[in-house]
Amino acid sequence: MTRFLSGMLYGFLLLASYGTAQAEVREIDNQALLEMQFGSAKIIDVRRLDEWKSTGMLQGSHGITFFDERGNYDVNGWLAALAELTGPDEPIVLICARGIRSSKIAQLLDTHYGFSAVHNVTDGIHAWLRSGHPVVPYTP
Repeated sequence: MTRFLSGMLYGFLLLASYGTAQAEVREIDNQALLEMQFGSAKIIDVRRLDEWKSTGMLQGSHGITFFDERGNYDVNGWLAALAELTGPDEPIVLICARGIRSSKIAQLLDTHYGFSAVHNVTDGIHAWLRSGHPVVPYTP
């Protein structure tokens, strides 16, 4: 009986540690973004320079382009720029135009780079603008 309980406890601890080894990306909508906008989470706008200039950016957000206009990317360069702002244990919110690019990046950060508090804005800046929420002009 003791061996059985010890085995059960070991199995439970193994499963519990597996669950904490990788956090889940949290998908958020505009309302949740409004609530987080001026909190401790860093908002990272992963769009390109031309997109920032065209639509503006969320106040307080940080622009770090991930994909270029051809879809190419430099993960190590992007991670180095991100490391200047925040670390893997700090909450971050990723936003792009429609939530597609930011979702892919969020999954990458979660599964391969150990980020524990990644949020993805599901409908991106376009839905934010359609809802009438404010942006600020891009400034270098």
